[in-house]
Amino acid sequence: MVPDVDVVVVGGGIGGLSCALALSRAGRSVRVLERSASFGEVGAGLQLAPNATGALREWGLLDQVIARGVLPERIAMRDALDGRPLSHLDLADVRRRYGAPYVVMHRGDLHEILLAACRDAGVDLVTDAEVRAVENGAGWAEAVGERRRDRAELVIAADGLTSTLRAQISADEPVSSNYVAYRGAIPITDVSGLADLAVHDVVVYIGPRCHLVQYALRGGEMFNQVAVFESPAAVAGQPEWGGPEELDAAFAPACDAVRAALPFLWRDRCWRMYDREPIPNWVRGRLALTGDAAHPMLQYLAQGACQAIEDADCLGALAAKDAGKDADWEAVLAGYNDARPRRTGQVQRRARAWGELWHADGLFRAVRNELLRERDPADYRWVDWLYAR
Repeated sequence: MVPDVDVVVVGGGIGGLSCALALSRAGRSVRVLERSASFGEVGAGLQLAPNATGALREWGLLDQVIARGVLPERIAMRDALDGRPLSHLDLADVRRRYGAPYVVMHRGDLHEILLAACRDAGVDLVTDAEVRAVENGAGWAEAVGERRRDRAELVIAADGLTSTLRAQISADEPVSSNYVAYRGAIPITDVSGLADLAVHDVVVYIGPRCHLVQYALRGGEMFNQVAVFESPAAVAGQPEWGGPEELDAAFAPACDAVRAALPFLWRDRCWRMYDREPIPNWVRGRLALTGDAAHPMLQYLAQGACQAIEDADCLGALAAKDAGKDADWEAVLAGYNDARPRRTGQVQRRARAWGELWHADGLFRAVRNELLRERDPADYRWVDWLYAR
């Protein structure tokens, strides 16, 4: 059998569509297989740092992203218990330093932009196409589902945290952090009466075993919040954990501004926070991992979507080296596997450490707060490694 397309991407989320678009731009024919009945994205807000927005600009999408998002002025960190300012990043200065902006936007809006770009690029977008395994052959791989088989020169697994296809490369399982997130994205007019509301900033309140993030979406028309806390029930090993009563208890010691914001969260759903241990190899034959299938990470560096976009940009650049000719997929995969696991492993590990810093208590909290207050806002040593491309 001759491969149907150059590349099959399994999973139509942000990571999968980013890969499909980057490879299509590199001159490769691409098919995306999405298991759901339609393409869509769940959740609320996300943050796009310069290491991602630089790639989106190269793909011709940055103007659309900015038009549907928000360019915040600062990332402002505060103590969740007393509300006092700790430190900040000037995001106008960030844009000058790294040559690309920091944008916050709704996950669904970014997904729609990527989906439309894939359609315009001629990507074959298929729904109701669950993939259960990938079979490798000599110079090809085949995505195998109950109702269809799709053969390509390369299959990219973009099937998320609980990836079925990752099991063909690594036997590891998701790791629970024992933390849970509650989100909410509502019209900004609904929260206009809240005190200390900084709609032009990304505000992060950090506290003992909890934090709250706030920022505007959709040109300032919506207000997004994420409240994260450690679940005592999860720590105790109980199967049911993370309910609204734990949310209220976790933030009971917080300052007035934080407690006043909690009623505006969605309380009918929550997200338990998992990552995985970094793995050094993402490739088996003509199967490769990307996005959360390769490197699911905790949210403290706001890099989940950013690293998926970096994956796609790397793959696209490697595939474009043989533009106009048959791709040397062995070389492409070798270059990808050499560059990306090392980079994302660093992000995964530092995200865990950053979470420990955010959630410090007692003497550790006091020392952390003093160090953050003494930080020069022009000191970029903690983000240069992450934001520079």
